Amino acid sequence: MTKPRIALVIGIICISIFPILVKLKLSPAIVSAFYRMAIAAAVLVPFTFLSEKFKIPSVKLLFLTMLCGAIFALDVAVWNISIQESTATQATLLTNLSPVWVGIGAFFFLKNKPTRNFWIGTVIAIFGMITLVGFHFFVNLDFNLAFVFAILSGVFYAIYMLVSKFVLYDIEVLPFITLSTLTSAVFLGILSYFMNEPFTGFGEMGWISLIIQGLVCQLAAWLLLGYATKHMRATRVSVSLLGQAVLTTIFAWMFINEEVTLQMIVGGIILLFGIRVTFYSKKIPIIGKEGEAAEIISND
Repeated sequence: MTKPRIALVIGIICISIFPILVKLKLSPAIVSAFYRMAIAAAVLVPFTFLSEKFKIPSVKLLFLTMLCGAIFALDVAVWNISIQESTATQATLLTNLSPVWVGIGAFFFLKNKPTRNFWIGTVIAIFGMITLVGFHFFVNLDFNLAFVFAILSGVFYAIYMLVSKFVLYDIEVLPFITLSTLTSAVFLGILSYFMNEPFTGFGEMGWISLIIQGLVCQLAAWLLLGYATKHMRATRVSVSLLGQAVLTTIFAWMFINEEVTLQMIVGGIILLFGIRVTFYSKKIPIIGKEGEAAEIISND
């Protein structure tokens, strides 16, 4: 196994434990998100400045990088709320719909449009989401806050990916991560203050959980995944990240006795398979009107 692949595996494990720590409810959801970003920023900012690598080419890129930080902050905040109000498994699977929202965003705003493979995968993924949550929720339009926030988390992350992809054409990874992480911490700190969530008063296990979230789930995970992305095909990394949902489900069942029903398993498998199809780069044969196979080619 090569170093990038090892980094990818360890990085996925690091982010897979995050929903479990949040689900323990050792600290409020938004404050938990604040400390995750603030602890990571406390390490990144001094390192970046001391290494003299904090270089932002223009005011426009400065603003866009800070915008990415604010969007990512919203992603983590609503995901944390969704995890605490539902299950770690459901929240993680639903937020993993982000590749679908990225493709839809690319269709409207980017020149490189998604091909038919993407739309086939999207339909499969949405069917998996409906199966996972339950058909009655969609028939009766009975969506709770946790469901809405889990979907919002995926949407925010998709927006973050689209904007950051544009920004990273002209800025180095380290200053981008440092500034966006610092911006996320400030944004979440202000949000926590106005939401009247306490910044102190947690037990020993609460502080340990927050430190792990900051150093392991944010700092180590994103550095490892960044290293893997740099040395591997982006599509392979993206598809591999779907393993996070599987690992989180296993961890939730093992460590916090979270119930995992057969319906959730089936829905989760369909959802992940659908997302996998959106990344499929080879030809998919389908039966045309005259019975001949029509070729569908997906961009890599």
